[in-house]
Amino acid sequence: MSTPFLSSEEYDERAHALYNEGKYDEALTLLREAVALYPNAVELHVGFGYARLAREEYAWARRSFEEALVLDPDHEDALAGFGEVLLMFGQVAAGLSAFEKTVTLGFDDDVDLMLQIGRALFREGFVDAALTYFDRAVAHAADSAEAAACVGYAQHRMGNDAESIESLTRALALDPQLIEARVYLANLMYDAGDLDQALVEFEKTKPADHWDELGIWRLVELKKSVYKLDDTDGELKPWEARLIELADESDDIDDLLEEVEQSMMEQDAEASLEETLEEQGQLEALGSLLTGLVNQHQGEQAEPASTDVLAAETSHRVIMRDGSVFEGSWEEIVQALRDARDAGRPLYEYMAAEARRFYGATGKQVASDAPEAFLRDGAEAGMLQIDR
Repeated sequence: MSTPFLSSEEYDERAHALYNEGKYDEALTLLREAVALYPNAVELHVGFGYARLAREEYAWARRSFEEALVLDPDHEDALAGFGEVLLMFGQVAAGLSAFEKTVTLGFDDDVDLMLQIGRALFREGFVDAALTYFDRAVAHAADSAEAAACVGYAQHRMGNDAESIESLTRALALDPQLIEARVYLANLMYDAGDLDQALVEFEKTKPADHWDELGIWRLVELKKSVYKLDDTDGELKPWEARLIELADESDDIDDLLEEVEQSMMEQDAEASLEETLEEQGQLEALGSLLTGLVNQHQGEQAEPASTDVLAAETSHRVIMRDGSVFEGSWEEIVQALRDARDAGRPLYEYMAAEARRFYGATGKQVASDAPEAFLRDGAEAGMLQIDR
């Protein structure tokens, strides 16, 4: 609905509210109307840029930020957004320059802006530079739990776990409700071997606070170990339910990528099979010719290879954590596992899902592109045992 009597500031406020609610389409619709009425209002172009950035329309976001900077070359929010887009396009030097200009202009005391820039750098892997901006935020807001936590995340990524634990502990002292920091801290303490304190921190969280399976698996194992709980104990039920929720939640993009990957693997497998069959046909023809010549010369019939020997060479034995045993070739074992857990699911899709579950339980990556690699990695992760 058109609202022609709004000022550019009122349009900006309404669009900002829609943006904060995650209603990016509605925000863009409102901003288009606003820019048509107020084409020189820099804040509207900046709002356009961030809405498009949220929709991952990076080229359009860049254009909006450039239009804002034409109107006001020193606009701090436009510079921050422009720098972020430049990083995504691989123009690192220009992106860093845009960020640094905000500091040169005196906006280093804007804590939210410094955190925004730091997070953009962190996401793109420029952790050292990100820490610089996080430190600036802390310098101007020592009581900001969020800033202290961001420093802790960067310190951990740089391998400074002791400093990271200290920063995250300080962040939680400032704001005990900073759940992401608490889960992060609990996992760091677990990795450091301080299991008692890790359990203390984990127990201050609820199942819904976790968006990664690793922390829940660790919490469950610690509870079972410390409190001597068995697998059916009611205290574990909410956590197990959350694990199921996380396992069932699948991102549309991930699903699409899995489908594409599976299709490509199937095509490769078909091509490889055709090539193998062709080679085998040639070898069999040559073998038959040679065998015929040998038989003709020696007057003997060659004996076929023993199928028992061949079977013994390709038979393996895998023992799962629950004691169940599976035997056969690598592919037969994975097929049997699939049939026991999720019959009818495509094999590669099953391995991909199990690999994610194994990672959630152990934090170790497990291959999902081939049965043998999947089982060997699963054994290294401690999720199964290969007997032979």
